Amino acid sequence: MDRELSELPPDLRWREWMRRIEAVLFASASPVPREDLARIVGQGASVDLLVEDLRADLEGRAFEVAQVAGGWMFRTRPVYAPAIRAAADVGVQVLDLSEFEVAVLGAIAYHQPITRDGLKDIFGKEISRDLIGRLHAQNLIGTGPRSPRRGAPYTYVTTEKFLAVFDLETLQDLPDREQLMDAGFDGGALG
Repeated sequence: MDRELSELPPDLRWREWMRRIEAVLFASASPVPREDLARIVGQGASVDLLVEDLRADLEGRAFEVAQVAGGWMFRTRPVYAPAIRAAADVGVQVLDLSEFEVAVLGAIAYHQPITRDGLKDIFGKEISRDLIGRLHAQNLIGTGPRSPRRGAPYTYVTTEKFLAVFDLETLQDLPDREQLMDAGFDGGALG
């Protein structure tokens, strides 16, 4: 594949690089990192600027380029969610999380890697293997490194899908704990 496209005039070269990025994002079900996109454009091309131009090109469309989980992906603009639900059977894809499951996810996100015992310390009660299994089956959490504690229990960490579902580029984009407490959320799982 000719990455440089040196035979094309600069404006057509830029447009072709944008279309390559668009094709890769369209074909990918998960966020595509900068390094992967850099492999399909010329040496002097800025992936960030190409993505910004692609975003501008898509202005007014039903979908957008979103920066999540350390990469970029296409997603439908939120305003069209009711139309999608009305037209397609997407109920299976919608996450149906209880308030407690969201609290456990939050605790994992803020304290990862964390064991079930660590979660028990936070919530004051045992966190069931079934709950951990459901979050794992939905690919919202994964298994982290084994804990150095006796018995080397598993630890849990959030996944790339967690970042995408909650519209976060990185874990640093999680809300500040004090802001959550000021907004009325119980800080027990976070503090």
